[in-house]
Amino acid sequence: MKRKITALVSCVTLTAGLTACGGGSDSASPSPAASAAPGATQQATSKPSGEKTKLTYWTGDRHDADYIKEVVNKFNTTNKDNIEVELVVKTEDFNQAIDLAFATADTPDIIRVKENTIQTFYKKDYLAPIDSYLTPDMKAKFPAMDELNSFNGKMYSLPNYGSTLRLVYNMELFEKAGIKTPPTTLKEMVEDAKKITEVGKANGSYGFALNFKSPASAFGRSARVIAEVSGYGGFGYDFKTARFDFTGFKPIIEAFKQMKDDGSTLPGMDALDIDPLRAQFAEGKIGMYISFSSEPGVYKNQFPAKIKWAAAPVPSIDGQIKGASSVAGGQWLAISSKSKKKDQAWKFMQFMYQEEVLQTYHEKGFGISMVPSVNTKAKKPDINGIDGFLPNKYDGVWPVMPTVTVKGIKSDDAFFKYMIAGGDINAVITDLNKRYNEALDAAIAAGEVKAAPKADFDPAKLAGQLVK
Repeated sequence: MKRKITALVSCVTLTAGLTACGGGSDSASPSPAASAAPGATQQATSKPSGEKTKLTYWTGDRHDADYIKEVVNKFNTTNKDNIEVELVVKTEDFNQAIDLAFATADTPDIIRVKENTIQTFYKKDYLAPIDSYLTPDMKAKFPAMDELNSFNGKMYSLPNYGSTLRLVYNMELFEKAGIKTPPTTLKEMVEDAKKITEVGKANGSYGFALNFKSPASAFGRSARVIAEVSGYGGFGYDFKTARFDFTGFKPIIEAFKQMKDDGSTLPGMDALDIDPLRAQFAEGKIGMYISFSSEPGVYKNQFPAKIKWAAAPVPSIDGQIKGASSVAGGQWLAISSKSKKKDQAWKFMQFMYQEEVLQTYHEKGFGISMVPSVNTKAKKPDINGIDGFLPNKYDGVWPVMPTVTVKGIKSDDAFFKYMIAGGDINAVITDLNKRYNEALDAAIAAGEVKAAPKADFDPAKLAGQLVK
């Protein structure tokens, strides 16, 4: 796959993502319209004077919801086309909600897409291409990445921001436990979690937590990046052999299990969603967890932190950096394929992709910009904790792996089951390798994906792409 790494590298600095949600559409389908961006010819769909065109925008993001509400409200009160956008924030089971919406024809008009959803939504025909709306200036302004923004030569979402992944830790609990520096190995992480629990348990504080109400979300922000800095594909795919191999996850999952067995994890963690976890961390009840660069904004605006905290690079398996800490993201808004108001949805997208909106998003510390023109103007966010999330020499962009539909229990659920109930981790990995490669072979045979070995693939060379 041809990825525009050079363009991406040139445009990474701290910024943020916009999110929101909404309901279905009910008006007649408009005629195709050209972009209303500078230099484009506007072809608005005619409608009776004063009649509102209502759009719905669905998002699974919460960290930037307050800001996005302000932006949506501004659009609703200033646009000249009588368009009104309903913002709906679905922080739980977002993907399932989208599937249900398309199954019942009550779909949103605009959808927040992410690195781990855009391919699936594209394959399910949930997204409409936006090429007819794009001007040459817009194409130049928003560097696109193959299989993250575009598929088979068609664009589905413009890049906005990405996120680095870091270990977030409570400085006060670390100091109380006598821990001088954040862990750099899994062994140290397990030991530190135990020390923090020993000094904090009496006050309800524990060493470690993750949002295991959704194992995919929990491991997707933790085990994934630990594997990547250790030289393994974060989702179990080996780019060198073009096969799935979850062997590298064994010490990672065992470390998580050890913290659980030691009693070093927050009680009830298996039912914890990300926002309740953040609320507990802000209150000083969690020593450390792993998450995205949206956290500084969260602890400033959503859950004001009552403790001193910071962020540090995630530990690798053995302290050696053999890969790169992934920068996740590169997409943002998309138009539903079933929307009957695509022209109006595009007008809203144009408003959201204005430099003023993106720059403010950046400066509030919600994410890492992938738009070069924003980076040249935006100031470094003045927000506590942001320094720890800035791109470093170990950050990089991993290639996009094939997406497959596996039969039976998925890898995240299988690992979580082992973490909670125990068993034979080797047998778990053997089973995952077998079923995921069977799914890969079936997808290749059906022409759904392409997968070719990259004999010269070196994950260590991905590191440092984002800094000079």
